[in-house]
Amino acid sequence: MKLQLALDLVDIPQAIELVKEVEDYVDVVEIGTPVVINEGLKAVKEMKAAFPELTVLADLKIMDAAGYEVSQASAAGADIVTILGAAEDASIKGAVEEAKKQGKQILVDMIAVKDIATRAKELDELGVDYICVHTGYDLQAVGQNSFEDLATIKSVVKNAKTAVAGGIKLDTLPEVIKAQPDLVIVGGGITGQDDKQAAASKMKELITQG
Repeated sequence: MKLQLALDLVDIPQAIELVKEVEDYVDVVEIGTPVVINEGLKAVKEMKAAFPELTVLADLKIMDAAGYEVSQASAAGADIVTILGAAEDASIKGAVEEAKKQGKQILVDMIAVKDIATRAKELDELGVDYICVHTGYDLQAVGQNSFEDLATIKSVVKNAKTAVAGGIKLDTLPEVIKAQPDLVIVGGGITGQDDKQAAASKMKELITQG
């Protein structure tokens, strides 16, 4: 089980400073969609240059022109690129093909997918690396979480790894760990804390204990 740090509401210098605080405790650094929108793929490039040993994920939430967009993220240094589960199969295939060519990985974000079980099975057959259940920011506000969906995905996939994202904090982490995803994605649970290093360290400790 790995810990991914999601960076959403920062610029490039802030992102690098933040990662310096927690780099010993996180496995993957996510350049979140808001950062990509504000800063472009330069954010991915600079993060990878600053922390070459960390896995960098570009949260592009690709919906179309997937092969091209994966190629651009790969060129910028992304190790993992995200595509939406709601995208066409042709787009998923394009993303997977390009990622394999570049030695990179694809994470599918299941945000807004209605039939989780059917789509997860299809995505698994299309050869994606990770399938992520994601309670989006707008749904977290009304109290939803991802655990049931994660269990559903785990019951149907044979090859893909699983990830979970959306409002995970230190007090909800034990419940997440019980569900046994391969990747736990935390944003504000670390970035919003006064002592980010302590939060990341404690989360990593809990995850390592499994």
